[in-house]
Formats: sequence, structure tokens, C-alpha cells
Amino acid sequence: MITLRGEYAVTLDAKGRFLLPAGLKKQVEEAGGLRFVINKGFEQCLNFYPEVNWLPVEAKVNALNDFKLEVRQFKRLFMNGVTDVEPDSAGRILIPGSLKEFAGLNKDIVLTTAGNKFEIWDSNKYKEFFESPVANSYGDLAEKLLGGPSSDEIIL
Repeated sequence: MITLRGEYAVTLDAKGRFLLPAGLKKQVEEAGGLRFVINKGFEQCLNFYPEVNWLPVEAKVNALNDFKLEVRQFKRLFMNGVTDVEPDSAGRILIPGSLKEFAGLNKDIVLTTAGNKFEIWDSNKYKEFFESPVANSYGDLAEKLLGGPSSDEIIL
């Protein structure tokens, strides 16, 4: 598994393809290949995994107990539209129409790192996200998820 870095502004052509940015390509090539998996993300964006990073995620999802209703529902939602992709001879990645529609992708898109994957956002929706209350609570989220006890919880 590789950790990814970067943010790339790219353009979709009329057929829904984008040129794989050189910086992203270099990171993935060094880890073993240019095969990717795209699926629906959680906030009206798409997840764009290098295949090497997708395989453990897929295994974890497949290991869930199918006898639980919530598991079956989650699998249907998470796996819906999962598509293997790789660059064509010109280095372009095709985003399937149903996924493009789900994420509301127009001409200008952003590929941004999310740890083990990239997210693909419509550039306007990406800007809106960073103007939202969630983005404004960045410090609170960091403290809640990463921070230790607050100063009033420390016993001297």
C-alpha cells in the first residue's frame, strides 16, 4: 500500500477523460503499476484508488458478515459502480458516465489526496466544501480525532 500526496486541477474532455497528472503517475508507477479503481465517494465525489491500495479495502468489505442487513446494504452502496480503469495510450483515464453523473463532474475537476486514495471532485463542489461548516471546524475535528486530553482535563 502506498500513501499518496498532492492536489491536481485537471480538465475533463468531451468524452469524460482526464490526463493523469505526472506527479500522481510517478507516485503510482513506483508502487507497481497504473491500474486504478474508481467508486462512489461519500460526499458526492469519487474515490480513485491505485489498484494496490484498493485490494485491501475490497478484501475488508468482502469479509463483512452478509447475514447482517446493514452489511448487505453497505456493500450494495459501496460497490455500486466500482470500475477498473487504466490510462489509454495517450495517458488519459475515462470516468464512466454513471460515476461522472453521480459526482456532478463538469469540465474542471480536482484530484486531491485522501491518504490511500485520491478523491475526484467537481472543482466548484470542492471549493464549496472548503467554505462549508465542516471545513470551518477543522481545528475541532483535529482535536477530537488526533488530540489528547484538553488542558482542563489534565490533572496536575
